Amino acid sequence: MPYTPGACRTLGVESENAPQRGQFLPDSPPHSGAMGQEDGKKWAAAAHSQPTTPKSDRLLDQLNAAPEPEALQMLAGIYEHSPWIAAAALHQRPFESLAQLKYAMAEVVTCADTDAQLALIRAHPELAGKAAIAQSLTAESAQEQNQAGLTACTPQEFARLHELNTAYNARFGFPFILAVRGPRGTGLQRAQIIDTLARRLHQHPDAERAEALRNIHRIAELRLNDKFGFTPALGNMVWDWHEQLARHSEPGFAEHGQLCVTYLSDAHRACAAELHALMQTSGFDAVHIDAVGNVVGRYHGATPGARALLTGSHYDTVRNAGKYDGRLGIFVPIACVRELARTGRRLPFALEVVAFAEEEGQRFAATFLGSSALVGDFDPAWLDQRDAAGITLRAAMQRADLRIEDIPSLRRDPAQYLGFVEVHIEQGPVLCELNLPLGVVSAINGSVRYLGEFIGEASHAGTTPMNRRRDAACAAAELALYLEQRAAQDGDSVATMGQLGVPQGSVNVVPGRCSFSLDLRAPSDAQRDRMAADVLAQVERIATRRGLQYALQETLRAAAAPSAPAWQRRWEAAVQALGLPVQRLPSGAGHDAMKLHQILPQAMLFVRGENGGISHNPLESTTSDDMELAVRALQKLLENLAREILV
Repeated sequence: MPYTPGACRTLGVESENAPQRGQFLPDSPPHSGAMGQEDGKKWAAAAHSQPTTPKSDRLLDQLNAAPEPEALQMLAGIYEHSPWIAAAALHQRPFESLAQLKYAMAEVVTCADTDAQLALIRAHPELAGKAAIAQSLTAESAQEQNQAGLTACTPQEFARLHELNTAYNARFGFPFILAVRGPRGTGLQRAQIIDTLARRLHQHPDAERAEALRNIHRIAELRLNDKFGFTPALGNMVWDWHEQLARHSEPGFAEHGQLCVTYLSDAHRACAAELHALMQTSGFDAVHIDAVGNVVGRYHGATPGARALLTGSHYDTVRNAGKYDGRLGIFVPIACVRELARTGRRLPFALEVVAFAEEEGQRFAATFLGSSALVGDFDPAWLDQRDAAGITLRAAMQRADLRIEDIPSLRRDPAQYLGFVEVHIEQGPVLCELNLPLGVVSAINGSVRYLGEFIGEASHAGTTPMNRRRDAACAAAELALYLEQRAAQDGDSVATMGQLGVPQGSVNVVPGRCSFSLDLRAPSDAQRDRMAADVLAQVERIATRRGLQYALQETLRAAAAPSAPAWQRRWEAAVQALGLPVQRLPSGAGHDAMKLHQILPQAMLFVRGENGGISHNPLESTTSDDMELAVRALQKLLENLAREILV
């Protein structure tokens, strides 16, 4: 038996009072006047009395109640020629949501042995392969390959696919698996499919087997959507907004189909204008672009003067970027406001969404420029920084008609806000590897950075004996290996030597100097500082033993930002209400939330990335189904917060 029920993590929802499926806030009381406590209780109670029952929920109820043979038939064809997966997953009934069913089936595969996983992969046909030519594909596979245009390949495309499929099978021993309907569910282009096959041909076998299984889970997800009549309408909308905004890119990148939006470039200003227009059409009560270029939208609460929940993320990008870093945290709350406005609902608090103008530090040395202004941390000295073309930050802001003199007034009064929440693509592999669409951030790692140099003695590579060398590059290499070992010792620390150089190096000269960078991160300042102390001590030991000198300069120190416990619990309750287990994880990357942490309690929600969770890369991606769950999770957080305030 390839799978034993109960061998993996539980699928149970911990919250006893989780909202029922399909519910969202009822129509609010009148916008004017104070809300009495009794009215608030009635309104909160009404949230439980207006459930909707979409087709997917009705079919899920039917699946939960059906005898096992009937339930198995309902799930037939979800995983290619592998009914054992559905049979094992049904032991987890009843399912609270379609998302929980998807996760349960994926976990069956995860808990299966390697032979069973390989059998599942080999049960799938090659793309445009022998089964397609012989017309012996399952109905599901035939429809998927036809939708991707694989039945209409040109002779050149077919030949290339055949060549790559042959090489792939020879390397891995199983067919290339790709969810050809893609992250939006509307189908990949043939060129995308061929490029992906060529890229994945070079992966490590273990990594490729895991990627094949993840694509099988995506295929199963789309087939479940079809069987249960489910369309991720909000996720599709959010996906389309990302595509629309990604049309704006800078010269040198745009003509190559690459994305680059740095602070106050023409592409950046076009993005700001588009976000401003989207907020207006989505039903925000007030929208403006502030003195640093943040796009700020406010949806008023049911009571005038009510405190606000602050949320948002950044819309600038790195060079040759992905489309979702930062922007997902803008579009998810806009979608929530759009739904509130569309149904005429008001919350007992205001919702303020900020599309932060700058976070990445790509054009100017200053980072978190947009969120720094909101916490009163904008340094006037930044105005004299110059970009690569010699343009000062001051001149760029003046050209964009931003009122520099108004920057101090952007600081938010903490007394007027409930807190800050941020949705963000994970930018890492954890959720991807766990088959989980959402994760709750426990802390944003604290970091410290150094620029360093080992100084030895340059000498002839042929005549200097190995025991007489003062090799600066070998010292840096030894330090790099120590970083790996020391960070792994903590389990959740990370350490990186991202820059390494031998000035004026030559192939036949023992390196006399070697420059390097250090980037050390950990979930708490104390853990970061312990690691930093050990690394600095190791630098000293290496230099002494090798007869070298060294120089180290600290260039950045950022405090860790642990999530506020109450807000972290709110995200956890929202995830549980969707029928998903809670996965807590630290954020190794910095986010706008770590700046808002200075004045407000904060917590973040991570959304799974595709392609192993890669980010700051054109391969960065997520699915419209996961975007849908992110919107639903924020909706759950909002409605639960409303109940807390009203009851």
